[in-house]
Amino acid sequence: MEDGGPNEAALVSRLLDGEKTAFDAFVDEYYPRLYRFAFRRVGADPDVTQDVVQSTFQKVLPKLSRYRGEAALFTWLCSFCRFEIAAFWKARNRIAPELIDDGIEIRAALESLAATDGGPEAELERKELAQMVRVALDALPIRYGNALEWKYLHGWSVQQIADRLGLSLKATESLLTRARAAFAVAYGEPSDAD
Repeated sequence: MEDGGPNEAALVSRLLDGEKTAFDAFVDEYYPRLYRFAFRRVGADPDVTQDVVQSTFQKVLPKLSRYRGEAALFTWLCSFCRFEIAAFWKARNRIAPELIDDGIEIRAALESLAATDGGPEAELERKELAQMVRVALDALPIRYGNALEWKYLHGWSVQQIADRLGLSLKATESLLTRARAAFAVAYGEPSDAD
């Protein structure tokens, strides 16, 4: 699911209404997934992973009203979790290990640029993330950067990208796979701004 579906929107609405069963369902569904997302990114330490995920939930819950459903709820949660992971490594004066991701981290980063959260803290986070993503996109071959921008920031279908590039659907899917892998490498490298 690329964007938040009706079930996710309904769950968020129920959470905002303060329903206990909604909170339980939210934690049951997303805590294990975020745990798996964070585990290898914090050095496979179960205690640290638990702390990072709990901190992510503490940051997310007050901001649920900002979730607009433009991205899958898990993707949105991963963008918060990524900041907590970065804070973990920064507190230890270390650089996070480079990981080639399955694509969820990339989608979270790219989709976060398109989101329009309110509030100064969210705006600052978005600007910092935007800077990191732009640096990574600029490091890619132009075709990769364009394809990722069209797909994740503008919401183009694979067919639309194929038409724009004059490629077959299969060739475009392959290009997007290579572009995501290249982005993951570029995004994972430390920058001078860190």
